[in-house]
Amino acid sequence: MPSSSVRAFVDADQYAAKLQQGPVELTVTQRGCFTARLWTIGLQDLAMQRLSEELARTSHVDSRSDRAFLAFRMEPGPTVIRNGVELSTTKIARLRPGQSYYQHTSGPTSHCALSLPLDKMEAMCAISPGCQPTPRDDDVTIVPSPDAMARLQRLAKAATDLAEDAPAVLAHPEAARGLEQAIIEAMFKCLGSAGAEERKTVVRQHASIIRRFHQAIERHDNQPLYIPELCREVGASERTLLACCQEHLGMGPKHYLLLRRMHMVRRALRASRASETTVTEIATRYGFWQFGRLAAEYRALFGETPSATLARPV
Repeated sequence: MPSSSVRAFVDADQYAAKLQQGPVELTVTQRGCFTARLWTIGLQDLAMQRLSEELARTSHVDSRSDRAFLAFRMEPGPTVIRNGVELSTTKIARLRPGQSYYQHTSGPTSHCALSLPLDKMEAMCAISPGCQPTPRDDDVTIVPSPDAMARLQRLAKAATDLAEDAPAVLAHPEAARGLEQAIIEAMFKCLGSAGAEERKTVVRQHASIIRRFHQAIERHDNQPLYIPELCREVGASERTLLACCQEHLGMGPKHYLLLRRMHMVRRALRASRASETTVTEIATRYGFWQFGRLAAEYRALFGETPSATLARPV
């Protein structure tokens, strides 16, 4: 049964939990109050999500292995870097099923993700001229013809406009089926007219290092981490790790780990009761000891004090 929804979010974790690509760990990197809108459309085979976000952020995604995903920008704007490669309005990221990667943005962005079941994607590629099989070893950035790209973007916008203004149209099986076929046709027109951008060896090497970086973070989940021990675990020099993090996270590892710990503090505060714990106890748990500085940075990043977060009902 076709379905659609349009939701607004002010909590980054609640927003990340609704993204369909797979488990997403989202870290807001820009000060201010986080806001986002999410258009979600489910048709017979095709699934679509349009994302609109108002602050810069970094995210780690464990992509699903049962669906083939394409991602593209809806409109020009601040930089979007996915897996170390910039995603512009003229390109499509075609992701390897089950791939894990980082993505970071430098400001307000709007982009779209389309997906099909893996077997449907393979079957369509087999009969679509110029369409290459789903990437197995890495993701691929493709550059469709300008006309094909523009048509796909227009159809994606039209679909999400319907979800917002006329959801009853999308709920009608025949109308939904016609829209689905138009989008799938446009999608494979892009894939068939595209040239693939080759990933350089150094980009692949950096992607491997950043995967080990994330694995090291996961091994020490809920613990403060420091650069020298991370470099030893990752097997990279501090200079190389800095370069990899700048490419994939949009910041150095030290700043990322600080922001990550602040988000961990926020999640712990939101999950706790003021009658059972204190801000100091939670902050200390995550390696903070300059409580005045933490409070100032926390308020600048999240728009409220740590004590105000703790005081909210669980």
